[in-house]
Amino acid sequence: MNNNYNVPAYLEQMAVALSQYLDSHQIEKPVMVGIHSAGVWLANVLHKKLKIEAPLAELNISFYRDDFSRIGLHPQIKPSKMPFSVENKHIILVDDVLYTGRTIRAAMNELFDYGRPASITLVVLIDRGGRELPISAHVVGFHQQLSPDSHFKLSDSETLELSIRHRDN
Repeated sequence: MNNNYNVPAYLEQMAVALSQYLDSHQIEKPVMVGIHSAGVWLANVLHKKLKIEAPLAELNISFYRDDFSRIGLHPQIKPSKMPFSVENKHIILVDDVLYTGRTIRAAMNELFDYGRPASITLVVLIDRGGRELPISAHVVGFHQQLSPDSHFKLSDSETLELSIRHRDN
C-alpha cells in the first residue's frame, strides 16, 4: 500500500479541478467552509489558491454527529466559526476523508442551522469508499480503500503529512 502521499501536489490538482468545477457551474463568489480540524487545514490552502474573498469558515460538527451518544464528547470542543451568512451562498465544504458519509451529513445539518445555502460543493482529499449514506464528493484528491481497522491521519496544519494508522483492537 502506498504510504508516500504528496498532499501539496494533490491540493494543487484539487484547486485546478475545483476552479474548473466552479466555472462550469457558473458559480461566482463562493464561500469556503472547512470541517474541524483537518478539513480546515486543507480548506486554508485551497482558500488561498482560489483567492476566495470571503473569510474561511470552520465547522465543528461534534454536537451534530449521530454517534454522539456512543462515543461521547471530546473534552476540547472548539466552537464553529461562521463569519458570514450562508443564506443563498454557494458553499465549498472541505474535509480530509470521505468514508461513511456521516461526517458530511452532520456538517450539512449544521450548515442548514445557519441558513439555506444556494448550493454545497463537497471537496475531499481522500475518498476511501465504504459509504453508508448516499453522499459523494464533487472534487477528490485521490481514492483509496482501507480495511475497517485502519484510517488516514493528517499530521498538522503546517506539514500536512498523511499516514495510515491501524486501530488497536
